[in-house]
Amino acid sequence: MQKLSEADLVINPDGSVYHLNLLPEDIADTIITVGDLDRVPEVSKYFDKIEVKKGKREFITHTGYLGKKRISVVSTGIGTDNIDIVFNELDALVNVDFETRTIKPTLKSLDIIRIGTSGAVQEDIPMGTILASTYGLGLDALMHYYEQNNSAEEKNLLARINSHFSKIEGISPYLTAASNKLLENIAHDMAKGITVTAPGFYAPQGRQVRAKNAVSNFIAQLNSFKFENNRITNLEMETAGIYALAKTLGHNALSVNAILASRVKFEFSSNPNQIVEKAIKTVLERL
Repeated sequence: MQKLSEADLVINPDGSVYHLNLLPEDIADTIITVGDLDRVPEVSKYFDKIEVKKGKREFITHTGYLGKKRISVVSTGIGTDNIDIVFNELDALVNVDFETRTIKPTLKSLDIIRIGTSGAVQEDIPMGTILASTYGLGLDALMHYYEQNNSAEEKNLLARINSHFSKIEGISPYLTAASNKLLENIAHDMAKGITVTAPGFYAPQGRQVRAKNAVSNFIAQLNSFKFENNRITNLEMETAGIYALAKTLGHNALSVNAILASRVKFEFSSNPNQIVEKAIKTVLERL
């Protein structure tokens, strides 16, 4: 079996993976990702026992037990560039033998649930909603560097989306569905929709401060897309990368979004922490 080079998979002198600073035994088979490193203890405070606390840069990990279930919480930072790091290194921790630098003959599939914040682009989705992403639609370039194996359903929906956005120059979206298993187990009664992952917070999400936007009426272009039972519901910066890399690597992924803003009403929540707390509690109760 081919050996992974020291340049392709960097392992620290203590045997931990390069960025996450974790050993293979440090992570659970069920992982919650959060963008903000300060949100890690907001999740792990509900654990009955914490056995691992490690971190490096913006990547903080707590692993412990909720009852008899072992769970890890990992902060990713913002954006799909960080998702590329986190997901490849999580996968390496469970599917690569670090001593021989070879891929294990039997691969493990992780359950990965993102708990993040987001803004709604539909008027009928109020702030405070906990929304599950049925699909992640990436407007960033991450997955142009990976081979993808999309289903016929994903290809058909993406073709409709590309047609809808044909007048926006310079974008080449990718689309991946959520894990059906996690949707059923965790998000069965949540609001649902297509989540757009943008490569930035300001102009890439239709905001304008001083720099002039190249794409006019961006939010209107998002919320006007409808195909069968599918519509675009919200904007954020990680979901599409999470879904696409999870599928590529053979893991299950679900993005649970705490809706803090209404982009059509130009409003932002006055109690964002309470909404995020509600999302955390809901996910933990259903794991």
